[in-house]
Amino acid sequence: MPINILMPALSPTMTEGKLASWGKKEGETVEAGDVLCEIETDKATMEVEAVDEGILGKIVVPAGTDNVAVNAVIALLLEEGEDASALDNAPLEAAPAPAAAAPVETPTAGSAPAAPVTASGERLFASPLARRIAAQESLDLAAIPGSGPHGRIIKKDIEKALAEGTGMAAPAAAAKPAVAASAAPAAVATVDDPIFALMPEFEAVANSNMRKTIANRLTDSARDVPHFNLTVDVEIDKLLGLRQELNSRDGADYKLSVNDFVVKATALALTRQPDCNVAYTDDAILKFKQVDMCIAVSVDGGLITPIIKNAAAKGLSTLSAEAKELAGKARDGKLQPEEYQGGTFTISNMGMFGVKGFNSIINPPQGGILSVGAGEQRPVVKDGALGIATVMTLTLAVDHRCIDGATAAAFVKELKGLIEDPIALML
Repeated sequence: MPINILMPALSPTMTEGKLASWGKKEGETVEAGDVLCEIETDKATMEVEAVDEGILGKIVVPAGTDNVAVNAVIALLLEEGEDASALDNAPLEAAPAPAAAAPVETPTAGSAPAAPVTASGERLFASPLARRIAAQESLDLAAIPGSGPHGRIIKKDIEKALAEGTGMAAPAAAAKPAVAASAAPAAVATVDDPIFALMPEFEAVANSNMRKTIANRLTDSARDVPHFNLTVDVEIDKLLGLRQELNSRDGADYKLSVNDFVVKATALALTRQPDCNVAYTDDAILKFKQVDMCIAVSVDGGLITPIIKNAAAKGLSTLSAEAKELAGKARDGKLQPEEYQGGTFTISNMGMFGVKGFNSIINPPQGGILSVGAGEQRPVVKDGALGIATVMTLTLAVDHRCIDGATAAAFVKELKGLIEDPIALML
């Protein structure tokens, strides 16, 4: 019987996605680990690997189809010895969706009965054919090591176990899969409000999954998160001097940006004022033990915030390299879920566009976001005398449910001190 290839869940919250392209054509041979297709989610486009071998017998969901539900059948894979006639009566069945507590697996494609688990409750990942043969031969998948992509148990692992006589205790029978709903048709942009009929001619561009997610999350944040803003001007002439000195060192294999210094200073300020590195829940305020810094990156069609993990513990050159790598992957749509999901604080820098200052909307469930403006020469008064300094405006927005005014002010003071005396970032 042909194997159903299902729409995978690429993150814990994903319910649907766009099948962007197919890497294989009908009739082509598929090996475990081959890239079958690319799936576009609200954040990135990700490659999906095959977990079994066979012939791609039928593509059920064509490339470019939007709003494809997780666990919907997207293609049929012919097993060894099957021909195209086996497709005629193949039922389009899907495995039950994984429980919310299940660990997120690296994207793969395939279908099977409900995933088996070990005695400790951990999920076992095995190809559909491997599970089927294991059930027929009364093999315990928990006793069989997997050699497929990301440790998945595949057909040759089962054959090896049979030859060696290992894993002979049968697991409980799997439940019969439920029937999947058919894939939703591609979204069509429509504008029904009659007011638009009175406006000049326009083009209606359908909202992407990313744009819909941005709209929903920011609407919820602006409506549901009581917030306030603090603004401070910081002088960055010393920072610019240190940056030039470090970048001009012989043998330097890095190119530090002003934003790299801001990221490092913000991370250190959060470690010194940890009550700002928090998130609010109805039951408790979560105080994070490290700073995972989200950096807002503009991409085609929206915005994404890749994460520099444990930013306070990393040097400037390491931060700079990670920021550039993550920004490049973000623009190419190649971020993995763990590279943009989570984070404890966000920085949004629009200084490169000449923006003097701005207010950002908090990225929930985080407690704060820092908006960074352009550095520019401004008149300043020092010791009663008028002078010129390079000044940058920073605006902090915080969730008032978990961060009070005095706490936010203490963080801003710490951050200003670190930026204006940047040698402290090297200690």
